Formats: sequence, C-alpha cells, structure tokens
Amino acid sequence: MGYLGPLWPDNSLAVIGFDANAPLPPPPLQQPPQQLLLQQPPQALLERLKDYGQEDVFALWDELSHEERDLLVKDIESLDLSRVDRIIRCSLRSQGLPAAAIEPVPESCVSTLEERTLDERERWWKTGLKAISDGNLAVLLLSGGQGTRLGSSDPKGCVNIGLPSGKSLFQLQAERMLHVQRLAAQATTDNSTSSASIHWYVMTSPFTDEATRNFFESQKYFGLEANQVTFFHQGTIPCISKDGRFVMETPYRVSKAPDGNGGVYAALRSSHLLEDMSARGIKYIDCYGVDNALVRVADPTFLGYFIDKGVSAAAKVVRKAYPQEKVGVFVRRGKGGPLTVVEYSELDPSLASDINQVTGRLRFCWSNVCLHMFTLDFLNQVANGLEKDSIYHLAEKKIPSIHGHTMGLKMEQFIFDAFPYAPSTALFEILREEEFAPVKNGNGSNFDTPDSARLLVLRLHARWVVAAGGFLTHSVPLYATGVEVSPLCSYAGENLEAICRGRTFHAPCEISF
Repeated sequence: MGYLGPLWPDNSLAVIGFDANAPLPPPPLQQPPQQLLLQQPPQALLERLKDYGQEDVFALWDELSHEERDLLVKDIESLDLSRVDRIIRCSLRSQGLPAAAIEPVPESCVSTLEERTLDERERWWKTGLKAISDGNLAVLLLSGGQGTRLGSSDPKGCVNIGLPSGKSLFQLQAERMLHVQRLAAQATTDNSTSSASIHWYVMTSPFTDEATRNFFESQKYFGLEANQVTFFHQGTIPCISKDGRFVMETPYRVSKAPDGNGGVYAALRSSHLLEDMSARGIKYIDCYGVDNALVRVADPTFLGYFIDKGVSAAAKVVRKAYPQEKVGVFVRRGKGGPLTVVEYSELDPSLASDINQVTGRLRFCWSNVCLHMFTLDFLNQVANGLEKDSIYHLAEKKIPSIHGHTMGLKMEQFIFDAFPYAPSTALFEILREEEFAPVKNGNGSNFDTPDSARLLVLRLHARWVVAAGGFLTHSVPLYATGVEVSPLCSYAGENLEAICRGRTFHAPCEISF
C-alpha cells in the first residue's frame, strides 16, 4: 500500500508506492518571464522616471493589456530621458528671460543688389564653380514636412505645382544641381565634363522618410547617381504640459512631434554625417527648405561670395515688402553682438516701421527666406553648441492626448538658431521674383500657393526667353501665364540664345532640349 509523500511544487500530495514504474507528473506550467516582468512597471525604469518627475506615464498601467504594457515600456525606453529632461528644464527656464536689445544689421554685412558690380558677380560665379568642381560643396535639403496644408499626405517635395512639365519640387531642384555640375565641370581648366559632383543630403522626418526614399527610387534619382544622395531623418521629441509633464497620446504611447527644421543639427551629429562630409572633402554646405519653387540650388555666385567674404555663415535675404509683413528679419542682438533672426511677432510695430534716413529702406528690412550657406567647421560648432545649451522654442498647440486634443507645448528648434553662434555672418540680397516662390498653403489661400508659385516660375522664365531673343504668343493675358525653361537648359537664364533666338513659343509650354 502506498503512503503519502512530500508535496509536489504545485502543493499537491505525492502518493508513493502505487506504481513504481509510473512516470512522474510534469512540473507545473510556468508563466512566461516577460508577462511576469510586466505585472508591474519595470522598477528600474520607474525609478528613472521618478527622478525626472515623469512617473505619471504609468498611471493607467493596470488598465493595459500585456501587449500594451510592452509597447509602453518600449516607447519610454526609446527616449533619452536625461537629454529630454535637460531640454525641458532649459527651455522652460529660458522663457521670459530678458533678451539683449536688437539693432539693425550693419550695412557692411550686406551685399545689396545696387552695390553689386558686374565684375564681382563674374568673379564670385567663377570662384563658386571652381569650389564645386573641386568637390567642396554639399547641398543640405530640409524636407521633413508633409503637404498637409496643400491637401496631400505626401512629402512636400513630391508636390507638382502645375507647371507644363508636371515636375515635382524634388525634380526641379535635382535638375538644377545637375546643370550646375555640368557648368562646373566645363569651367575647369581641362574642360572636363565629369569631374564635378555635388552630394545631396536630404533630411526627412519619421513621417516622410520612407515615402521620400521610394519617390527618389521610382524617379531614378532624377538623373543623379544614387550614391550622390544621402537620406537621414530629423528626430522627434515629447510634447509636454505647461508644467513640463509628458502628454500621453494613448495610454501606452507618449505624444511626440518633430523637433523643427533646426533639428537638422542634432540629426547630422547623431547620424555621423558631419564626419561623412569631412571624409568627402566637403568644406561648404548650401542649406535650403524644400518648399521654394525658384530656389537656386548650389548657386555658384552665392558660394563664391561666401568664400570671398571668409565668413562662417551667410544667408540670402529679400527686402520686406511692407513694414507689417509677417516674415522673420535679421537683426543684430546687442551692441556688437551676433546677427540673428527675430520673428515678426517679436518686432515692435514702431521698430518695424522705422526708416533709415540715409538708405530710405526700413531699418529692419532683411527678411529671412531659409537660403543659407555654412562652413563645415561652423556646422560642427553649432551642433555641439545647441546640444549643450538645449534651449528649444516652445509653441502652445493642440496636442492629441488620451483626453482628446488638449493644449500643451511642442518643442522645436529652427534652422536660424545657428546664427547666434557664428563669429561672422554675411547677408546677400536677392530679388523675390527671381529666387523665392514659396509653396506653403493650398490653392484657394491668399498667398504662397502652388498656383502663385507656378506663375512666378512662368513669368520669370518668360522674361528669360524674351531676353534671349525669343517671342511668345498666348491665349490668355501674359500676366496669367508664361513658359517653363527646363533646368537642364539653363540655370539662371544663361545660354538660351541658341534655343530661343528668333523662335516663337506659345504659352504655356516647356522649353527643353
């Protein structure tokens, strides 16, 4: 007869002696380690969150499924909590601090259109082409935005503004680079046709990265070599309440937003692309925003001016159209201080209307249009300086949260945040109608639409054709139409006589080889 033995691990009694040959019962099923782990928030992670006052992210832990708990833990672990905490504290602390008084940009810092001589323009053009042929220039494109306000979820660079060619913004810009490469190669002493190559660094966002890459691939990189283009994406950063707490988009995900076009500096640093530029022999970086249909990508004249001035940073500027125009302007911050940009909302109306009695211009007249040039050494300095200072602009916005859309703060940096770090900055005046056709709002808005940008392109190119000896016919008033000159034919209106002289073109049309 058997007897009662010791307890099994499941607390049932083991009966010994009934059948010596019977197999032992299996051990009890054990719960998977991950599920055991996630019965409670991971203690080490919870302690870190408490250190930064963010433990509320686990407030709804008990209501989450195992899968949702896992997603929440992974979401929090993806954040550099010490960096984010530093940014939050520095940014909140900087609000309301007095800033140094602003002064107008000194005239010596600006190359104005009326003062620029033909000899200077020709010298700068040749200097720029030489630097490009030597492989010293890279182009940095800020293209993280979606075309939401244009009625599209595609990356903004994919937008077709309705030109006769149907080309996207990306294609127009790529073809201008191709043309400059050809001009630079032809300008070398041996008249080579293959030495010049411009590397294109394209900053996307987590929301546009895959679509941008796919678009470039589907369009065969618009004629560029695939290895000429490097994609990288800007970061995101948590949205916060006014007291600095994370806003939860769902019970298991922190609400995040892109860190602004100024996030390019941190992204270049973290992606090790500054080292990549150095390894390629790049010395100068032409930086611009994607939403400009007339941007002169890799402009040799601007590059030559930049090299000639020997400065760390430069920007193309246009004159304000009127005192209350809603554009940021360059100013000098403090007596003898650095040049920087102030938004229109920061400029007192009396200062905005003040006239320089010597020049007859507004004292604060140089508008920022996101067309910049930097040295590589300066980009390294800026990336490190901005990271150390960790001050972001705070914008009160409606933020998606578990309570619906709630008011909170988005944190971002702007591309012009670099300028206060520059030991020297030069400004280069351009004409709006030649180089600035912004595409920011959907058709039907009052300004900066695809339609308005298309007309600016058509009108400029019509002037090129007439200046080259061509003729235009049109079925509608000429102010409402024009012609499109392919960037592969001409970069800035040059060398069109052979194509246009004595010929008649019916607008609208594309002129190409």
